[in-house]
Amino acid sequence: MLKPIVLTLFAFLGITTTAFAQSDLAQEVGIIFGPVSFQSDFGERHDMETNVGNSGFGVGLVHFINFSANNNRESFFTEHFKVRSELSFSKTNLEHYGQWVEREKQKGLVQHLRAMKGSTTLVNLGSQLEFSFIKIHDFENSVGSFSPYLSLGFQASYYSTKVGSRLGQLGLPSTTFAKYLTPSDGRPYGFSSENGVVLSVVTGVGVHYKLTEMSDLMFDIRYQGFNSDWVDGLNPNKDIYKENKSNDSQVWFNVGYIMYLEF
Repeated sequence: MLKPIVLTLFAFLGITTTAFAQSDLAQEVGIIFGPVSFQSDFGERHDMETNVGNSGFGVGLVHFINFSANNNRESFFTEHFKVRSELSFSKTNLEHYGQWVEREKQKGLVQHLRAMKGSTTLVNLGSQLEFSFIKIHDFENSVGSFSPYLSLGFQASYYSTKVGSRLGQLGLPSTTFAKYLTPSDGRPYGFSSENGVVLSVVTGVGVHYKLTEMSDLMFDIRYQGFNSDWVDGLNPNKDIYKENKSNDSQVWFNVGYIMYLEF
């Protein structure tokens, strides 16, 4: 699945580079990487131990269409907006943390929740519109300057999730916490090891730092909300378990290196 996406992205970049080479549009390419915190049905939401424990790592390629660099006809749009395309990959190992695991332990029960484990691998492809708070021309002409920004966009993601237990095969009362034995959303249980495609809304806040005349550093905090609750492999029946009402999401802390392309 990953190889066709990579080939498609580079083919797209090649086409756009040729198409825009003689236009007022400039282009930038770069790499991003950083830790990912996954919010899901593993663990407890808004719990620090869960957020830290269910963390993984991601890396991606980014491409910017810059309307300002080669354009001498300034407008608010060209001086404050860029289009950012991205191909990224992340993987997170998942376990249960928080008060429910501790309560199970205190009651002397078999450690169903503590024994449950999972992993989620994601390949994301999409675009965002990035808004710069300062004029892009002013930033590009000032080495050592900062350009804070907001971004908003959409992505399509291929996910592969695996769920298991250290107690043995899931789906049995002796190995599985009761809430995950109930059928849910067309699956025989409230867990599922599966592959699929989901859509997501992506929004972020960050800053570009002008490293050299032709390169930037980028620091970014991004939220990605999926339109599915199966990305982590767990989705207990929402008609019964009201506490599991939210779809899966993740927060990514990025560092990036961006290069400007000359034509």
